Amino acid sequence: MDVQPVVKVEMLKQDLEVALDECLSRIAASVNQAAPGRMISDSEEITRTALHKFSEAAFQAALQRRINAAEAAFSPPVDPKTGKRGKNHGQQRRTVVTVNGAVTLLRRWWSVASVSFAPVDDLVDAQHQTYTVGVREMAAGLNCKHRSFDSIAQQLERTAQLRVSPEQLRLLITENGQDVARRQDSGELLPSFQATDCKIPADAMAQADAPPRSVAGILGHKPITRIYVGVDGVMVPVITEAEKLLRRKKTLEKRRKCGKKCRPLPRLAKGSKGPYREFKVVEFHDEGRKHTHQTLSADLRNSVGIRIRREALRLNFLKADERISIVDGATWIQTQLEESAAQLKLDGLGLDFYHFAENVHKCRRLVFGPEAEAGTVWADELGDCFLEQGFEAGFEKLLAWQNTLTRGKKKLATRLINYISDRRHMLNFPEFRKWGWQIGSGPTEARCKTTTYRLKGPGCRWNIGNARAIAALTTLQDSGQWQQYWQLRTELAG
Repeated sequence: MDVQPVVKVEMLKQDLEVALDECLSRIAASVNQAAPGRMISDSEEITRTALHKFSEAAFQAALQRRINAAEAAFSPPVDPKTGKRGKNHGQQRRTVVTVNGAVTLLRRWWSVASVSFAPVDDLVDAQHQTYTVGVREMAAGLNCKHRSFDSIAQQLERTAQLRVSPEQLRLLITENGQDVARRQDSGELLPSFQATDCKIPADAMAQADAPPRSVAGILGHKPITRIYVGVDGVMVPVITEAEKLLRRKKTLEKRRKCGKKCRPLPRLAKGSKGPYREFKVVEFHDEGRKHTHQTLSADLRNSVGIRIRREALRLNFLKADERISIVDGATWIQTQLEESAAQLKLDGLGLDFYHFAENVHKCRRLVFGPEAEAGTVWADELGDCFLEQGFEAGFEKLLAWQNTLTRGKKKLATRLINYISDRRHMLNFPEFRKWGWQIGSGPTEARCKTTTYRLKGPGCRWNIGNARAIAALTTLQDSGQWQQYWQLRTELAG
């Protein structure tokens, strides 16, 4: 529809005269009837509700005025083949849930050549959505902070006075999350920063020397930019095949008891083999964690490298002066980083000190006993040796200690020796400290918790695809892409 009518303020005032009087009367009555000392607390909710109803009525009246003006100037549709005028089916209602409340609009419905439509709908909303982008954004934002759709529905009604059922919110939020995940994977959503933006804080730059193999070391100057990449796995509760069959059985039983004819159920999606599925977190951050970029996926372990390389390319990872990765000791993570060596060109690959110490203390409890003070002293001394003197001195100290043990305890110590020996290329704590690099994978571990916070609510079980969709909204927010995405949705809605 090419007609662009306007809403006249004078006409709108006439339409809202009764609604305005009613609104002001309610506000005045609530304040007048408030008890002494409770004027605000007794009247604020009534006033809020009155103003919301008036704003809802004003928005609906303005939209209806413009629709009426457009239809008055609109020529009836004509069948292009026969030249006959389309059939007028009269005015029909359409309700749209907006941030200003639910508005019900009347527009004329036509049918031409067996196709029914309301031409003015394209003027109102080109996407013909029942829920506007603003409502979708509010629901998605609440989803990142709450752990059930029931609580999201309650908060949405309380804060925005919008009543949306938990089931409808589930569908709405999942749909948005799937769209976010698709745009993240396709690269349509750009990272909120580049590797060249990862500036090293002045205090950290003054303390650190540049490693010889880094860009800064080769050029003979202090490093200016530094970026970290972390990878980890985190378990997410999922729906098993048996649980799906049981749910479908209960649903069918309810339908039989209802006695009414119902719409056919969708095809049952395949469930998971076990109650948990390992999701993979890939996370990039700068020294001060001012910039973060993360993804969460259900990729298989041997496919994570593809995601690492793709996100590194989008961040221009190679343009940073220093590129470091600190991970736990999982062999699959090492393998994926090694396969991505050409695209990452890491200046340092380190083992997280917490995981190293965790294995040391596990051995200590087995050999010395859980509460033995001698064991605690030994573990602290060994950790300090690796931390300050490096792998060679620490490993030599560990072997010398093993020789003092009995045969049975030597076998227990061998597990720790093998763990450390297999990761010798990652045990370079003194070098990392010298160059001012972090020695802990805390940021990545924290992302595993925050990204799956919504997924691990009490009693939650997810389809794998829906879990990815829900988590995508969290990664969207934490990666600084929130405004970019909703601005894109707003532009598409037009």
